Amino acid sequence: MRTRSVALLAVAALGGAVPAALPAAAASPVDRVLAGMTLPQKIGQLFTTYVYGSDANTPSPENRRLYGVDTPAEVVAKYQLGGVIYFAWTNSLQNPRQIAALSNGLQAAAPGVPLTISTDQEHGVVTRMPAPATQFPGGMALGAGRNPADAYRTGQVTGAELRAAGITQAWAPDADVNVNPANPVIGVRSFSSDPSLAAALTASQVLGFETGANVSAAAKHFPGHGDTATDSHTGLPVITHSRAEWQRVDAPPFRAAIAAGVDAIMSAHIVVPALDPSGDPATLSKPIITGLLRGELGYRGVIVTDSLEMAAVRQKYGDARVPVLALKAGVDQLLMPPDLPLAQRSVLDAVASGELTEARIDESVRRILTLKQKRGLLTPWQPVDAAGIGSAEHLRVAQAVTDRTVTVIRNDAGLLPLGPDKSVLVTGWNSSATGNVAALAGALGGDALVTDQPDDAVAAARTHDVTVMLTNLDTAGRQKALVAALLTTGKPILVVAVRNPYDLTQLPGVRTYLATYSYTGVSMRSLAKVLLGTTPPRGKLPVAIPGLYPYGHGLTWDVR
Repeated sequence: MRTRSVALLAVAALGGAVPAALPAAAASPVDRVLAGMTLPQKIGQLFTTYVYGSDANTPSPENRRLYGVDTPAEVVAKYQLGGVIYFAWTNSLQNPRQIAALSNGLQAAAPGVPLTISTDQEHGVVTRMPAPATQFPGGMALGAGRNPADAYRTGQVTGAELRAAGITQAWAPDADVNVNPANPVIGVRSFSSDPSLAAALTASQVLGFETGANVSAAAKHFPGHGDTATDSHTGLPVITHSRAEWQRVDAPPFRAAIAAGVDAIMSAHIVVPALDPSGDPATLSKPIITGLLRGELGYRGVIVTDSLEMAAVRQKYGDARVPVLALKAGVDQLLMPPDLPLAQRSVLDAVASGELTEARIDESVRRILTLKQKRGLLTPWQPVDAAGIGSAEHLRVAQAVTDRTVTVIRNDAGLLPLGPDKSVLVTGWNSSATGNVAALAGALGGDALVTDQPDDAVAAARTHDVTVMLTNLDTAGRQKALVAALLTTGKPILVVAVRNPYDLTQLPGVRTYLATYSYTGVSMRSLAKVLLGTTPPRGKLPVAIPGLYPYGHGLTWDVR
């Protein structure tokens, strides 16, 4: 740059004309786009929210109520949005071709800069894309598999299918280290309670999404949501880790994600007094967002808030202040404000009053545009058609990955493997989304009974050689009572935790116990293989079961 300046001075000394500005070719695509944007357009780029409707041009009363216009396309155009997030409850996610058509329609409505279209595709308990999209079992199952290559493949396959539907950002992976078995909001979304394992799998999945599929990943929830018994959707969690504990437990997965080049990091609506004693949630904390994430960890990518509809971020300040305070803390992208018109006006007013400068807005918009450039979103949108979603190869990868995750924790009765000549009853907790009881019964060639009535289950169990009871323990204790009743039959009972592996702490007397960390169909097929002895169990506990089994425990045997 200095050499060019000297050359320009030499031209002037010889009487030549010095150009007023650098040639257009010297400006980056991001610089050119940013230079052509008005302040309202810049502010629009900061916001990602949902729109109602399966098609970009179909009216919805919900859009009228929230945004003052009728169609998803009109919402995008009116508010000059930077991004849209898809949910099933907004009718955005019905089937692959519909999703692709919606994405194409929204991009056609985007004024100037294509949208970042996103969804929460963590897999397992947080799965947005419906079948026939390929399903994986989620973070903790990958922790049980302990294979970074499997985390990469999960991100790669998932990213390819998201991209085929026009979705360019996954709000994944979950980088929290789940060290609290009572955690009501993270749990099996986390890879592990071990920071090193969580870090390795976080980095691998980031690379799978971004390098393997050209889809942005987002590590969440900074500075770490793994040690709380409060759900930030409904309350404000307080994390009591010291700064040293944070460095040792919570920080490693985020450091690994940054080293892997993660496009975005999502903030948590949690209070961490050791990192900021003000009582502000991390999303609104300059010491945490700018001081810690930008400064100490050196992160230069996009920082996005968790949903601004959540109670934890709304308790201390009103909805008009939260977007402004998040930007002042150092956040770039504002996700799902409860009142989008109010939020945008608040940011505009803050610039007008001098509380925020346009230069500060430019910093965040530049990061967002840089992310878009990396993912091919500063050039005209190329329509997608959902080709390849749920392909035979993708399904094969998902099954192979999941086959390595089933964990046999206890086989004290020597019941496993079952062998082919047993009459099997499958009962217990059932997901209406996956029909996991029926799916497992079908894979085992057994009978299914969906019930929480002990008398019904006991009567059915007496007519079968063995009963497989699936648990996802609820606070009402119905499943605990059902297990206790089944144990009185004297018949062999086999219990499988299809979500949190910690269920065993509430089930005294159970002698045969497994964990799948997921109730998806792919997990039920892998479980059936282990139960029948056609596949050996390979999973190892990625967390400890308090008072019973340590991290890393898991039984296995040869298959003959």
